Amino acid sequence: MKTLRDVDIKNKKVLLRCDFNLSFNKQGNIIGFFRLKKSIPTIKYLLQNNATIIIISHLGRPQKEKFLFLKSKKAKYSLKPVAQLLSQLLKRKVKFYPQTIGEKTLQFVQKLKPREIVMLENLRFYRGEEENDQMFAKELAKLGDVYVNDAFAVSHRKHASIVSLPKYLPSCAGLLMEEEVKNLSKIFQNPERPLIGIIGGVKLETKIKVIKKLLVIADHLLIGGKVANTILGGKGIAMGKFIFDPKVQEMLEEIELTNPKLHLPLDGLVSLAQRDEEYLRTTAVGLIRKEEELFDIGPETIKMFSEIIKDAKTIVWNGPLGFVEDSRFQKGTLEIARLILQTHAYSIVGGGETCAFLENKNLLDKFSFASTGGGAMLEFLAEETLPGIEALK
Repeated sequence: MKTLRDVDIKNKKVLLRCDFNLSFNKQGNIIGFFRLKKSIPTIKYLLQNNATIIIISHLGRPQKEKFLFLKSKKAKYSLKPVAQLLSQLLKRKVKFYPQTIGEKTLQFVQKLKPREIVMLENLRFYRGEEENDQMFAKELAKLGDVYVNDAFAVSHRKHASIVSLPKYLPSCAGLLMEEEVKNLSKIFQNPERPLIGIIGGVKLETKIKVIKKLLVIADHLLIGGKVANTILGGKGIAMGKFIFDPKVQEMLEEIELTNPKLHLPLDGLVSLAQRDEEYLRTTAVGLIRKEEELFDIGPETIKMFSEIIKDAKTIVWNGPLGFVEDSRFQKGTLEIARLILQTHAYSIVGGGETCAFLENKNLLDKFSFASTGGGAMLEFLAEETLPGIEALK
């Protein structure tokens, strides 16, 4: 995989693929600048080399919005506010152009001068992006002399701007992509031991591959969140208000509860399914009542996890250990974060929800490395590569 230092970018028009798929609050304001900040070293490197920078990115899934008119979609999913925020962070003008491909876009880009920056409109306004359409990739390729992929967080997707665009331009990885690969590779390339994996979040189906991998390469694997609920419920240990999905049965069969490396919650904080604010209690997982749901790990689980974490030399963590959107269920995730930071371990954390939560608590930058990837991080750890990485080789 070539990096920025391997490709001549001086005075060139650089098509820079970033992942600026940021979150917005109910008022329409951007929350969490983590991915924007992580892109800045690559942008500054390109500026130092007198490059003209054409940024392409996606935001949300506008093609999935069946009940929004085109004008509403453009308002909701436009990258214009992201360009404005990037301007503030860089302290220099980032232009915005309301189209992504086409003759007018090409004419606009050709008039740009060295060291100018433009962000084009959302790639996913065009079906060709997610459908990996070759004509769409060729149209994008007309805009630049060199393609740089700095979008690690979406490089597990076989989309046109990720896997096809490199066919039509000299290509390389950006500094963020290089940093992600270097740091995450430490997990399976002679890590310092004990190596501890921590997996939380919601869907077992998105985590099963990395769970299986960590059960092989790690010394211990700690599991929380709804992933743990699915395992405990599916194995008949903690029933509660549990709707079993037959699709995960095969996955559950691959998880042996007797595996000495596997550590699941002993207790947890439960509430009613409708999240009754007055109903809250801590109980052993085997004593959860049928009308209750498990929303956070409990004190005994935190104690057990801390005994394992304190001796760690390498830690990799993806996914919150509770329903952190509700302040009542943040303690488990917060305690584990603080325990990790008390160790001398090399600590890697990733996942959109996890990083947003830790950023909000001013803890994210205290980890050895914070990955911009959620699904991409999980797939890279499981497969040791990604489609976007293979496309650059």
